[in-house]
Amino acid sequence: MVSATASSLLFGLSFMFVKQSVNNVSAFTLLSWRFLFAFFAMGLCALLGLFKLNLRGKDLKPLLLIAIFQPLIYYLGETWGIALTTSSESGTVMACVPIVTLILSGSILKEPPTKLQTISIIVSVLGVLIIVLVKGLSASLNPLGYLLLVVAMFSDSLFVIFSRKAAAYTSTEKTFIMSAMGALVFTLCALVEHGTAGTLREFVLLPFVNRDFLFSLLYLSVGCSVVAFVLCNYGISIIGATRSASFAALTTIVSVVAGVLFLHEGFSIWQGAGTILVLAGVYGANRMPKNAVPLENMETLEAMRTEEGAQ
Repeated sequence: MVSATASSLLFGLSFMFVKQSVNNVSAFTLLSWRFLFAFFAMGLCALLGLFKLNLRGKDLKPLLLIAIFQPLIYYLGETWGIALTTSSESGTVMACVPIVTLILSGSILKEPPTKLQTISIIVSVLGVLIIVLVKGLSASLNPLGYLLLVVAMFSDSLFVIFSRKAAAYTSTEKTFIMSAMGALVFTLCALVEHGTAGTLREFVLLPFVNRDFLFSLLYLSVGCSVVAFVLCNYGISIIGATRSASFAALTTIVSVVAGVLFLHEGFSIWQGAGTILVLAGVYGANRMPKNAVPLENMETLEAMRTEEGAQ
């Protein structure tokens, strides 16, 4: 649970850095440099022996599937969906990610949630909706924008599901392939964008001439695309998809608190009530019943039984 909480905290702070960056650069420019830095950071850590990557001879299809859902489809859907809709609409749709994950984990992973987990996740989603909608509900009535947000919502949920299924790979191996795919695809998109506009030189030099952009980029790449995703993938492998999904609500709380502390945004009583519901929901979703065997221990016991049966 520590890794899941830490990744939620890091992702929550990322909204502040993204908000500061996208005012000056395009989405593809930011995504390209973000995942390029993440890819090089992971490669450097592997070369220095800080963690091991053992992908030789392994089937990369499960890892590529994870990378397709997160970051590729997710960020494309989210970026263009937010651009075509309002912040309240996008926040409302993305708040439903834990519920979609809850449903998919039962049907795909055969890990049905308990009644307490189901109720708790619904409570946390209600808390997020209160926090998002308290700023005012506005409607863009843009069907394409709604569709892209729904695509991003399902993509994020499927990332959690397939990361859970890829139990044969480490969290660093998953994150490395995610970074590589993000760097490749988003950089190609950025090169086409800047090549068409005749601004390739500005794109290449951007992190080296803009200190504020570089600072935001370092946090988003190393802090989020490396550290947070490694922790996220590790948390999914340990506590499962349903319990991991419940921590997504914490990201909203962190982003709101960061806005209050650093961007001097307001904080209302309703936002406080939503925060309490989120915390209560996360606690309930991760509360283990008495005499229950933790998921990671169950897997270990199952492996031991399999070995005994083979003998």
